[in-house]
Amino acid sequence: MRQQLIQRWHRWLARRIPAAASVRLTQRRIFILPTRVGLAFSLALILMLLAAINYQNSLAYALTFLLASVFIVAILHTYRNLAGLVLKAGGARPVFVGEQGQFRLRLESSARAHQAIALGWPGMAYQTQDVPAQGVSECELSLPTLRRGWLRPGRLRVESRFPLGILVAWSWVDLDQALLVYPQPLEGELPLAAGADDELHEQGMRALGQGSEDFQGLKSYQPGDSKRRLHWKAYSRGQGLLIKDFAALSGRDPLLDFEALAGDVELRLSLLCYWVLQLSARQQPFALSLPGQVLAPACCEQHREACLRALALFGTSA
Repeated sequence: MRQQLIQRWHRWLARRIPAAASVRLTQRRIFILPTRVGLAFSLALILMLLAAINYQNSLAYALTFLLASVFIVAILHTYRNLAGLVLKAGGARPVFVGEQGQFRLRLESSARAHQAIALGWPGMAYQTQDVPAQGVSECELSLPTLRRGWLRPGRLRVESRFPLGILVAWSWVDLDQALLVYPQPLEGELPLAAGADDELHEQGMRALGQGSEDFQGLKSYQPGDSKRRLHWKAYSRGQGLLIKDFAALSGRDPLLDFEALAGDVELRLSLLCYWVLQLSARQQPFALSLPGQVLAPACCEQHREACLRALALFGTSA
C-alpha cells in the first residue's frame, strides 16, 4: 500500500512539475506548510485565544490577533521568497567510482532577491544560497558514486524558511541531470589480446606496446610489465625484480582485450580503465576490445574519452 502511494505521488509530481533543464518556481509548483516551530506557535495562539475568551481580557485578544496576523503575513513572505526563482542545470563532469559527483546549478532572479534558499537531495546535507535581485547565484551539489554508468540524482528539494522559520515553502524539481561514472581504476598487469603476449615476447616487444628487436638492457619491474620478460638470474643474485627492455618496434599497438582477462566483469573493467589512463598519459596508441565493440588504435583525448565511456556503459541499458 505504501509503495503504491509513493508511486502515485511520483506520477503526480511528474505531471505537475515535469523534468526540464530549466524550471521557474510558480504558484503551481510551490507547497507550503508550518514547521514544527510553526505548529507550536499555532498551538500557543489557540491557548491564548481560549484564555482571552475565558477571562474576557481585551489585551489578551489584541495580542492573540496580532500574533495571528504575523503568522498570516509570514505565509505570504515565505511563499514570495521562492516564487519567481529560476533553477537551471549547469552540467556535470564525469568521475570515477568512489569519487564525489559534482552537479552544477544556476539560480536566477528576474525581480526581487531570494534569501536563504536551501537545496539538496533527500538524505544529503542541504546547501544554502542567497540570490541577489535580478542577479545570478551558482553552486555545486555533491553525491557519492557507488557504481559505474549514468548517475541520475532524481528530484531536487528546494525550500525556504525565510523570514521567521515558522513555515516552510518547498518544491521538488527535476532538472533532468545525469553524470557519467567511470569504473574505478585498478592497477594490474596489462591485459593484452589472447595470444598477443607470446607474439610480442618473441619479437622483443614490450608489453606496453613500445618493444623492439634490439635489446636495450635491464630496468626495474613496474606493475603491468609482462612477467615473461623478468630477468630471473638477476633476481637470484639478489638484484631485485628486473625486466628486459627493448627499443621501440613500429607497426604494433597494444590491444586491451576484455576477453583476455580473468575475474568478474567489474574487475576486468577496472583493470582496463587503469590501462586506458596509463597508456593515454604516455601518449601510446592502443586499441580496446569489448564484447560487441572494438575501438581502433589511437592516441588522443577523444579516444581516451571514448574508451572510458565504453567501459562505463558496458552492459548497461543506457
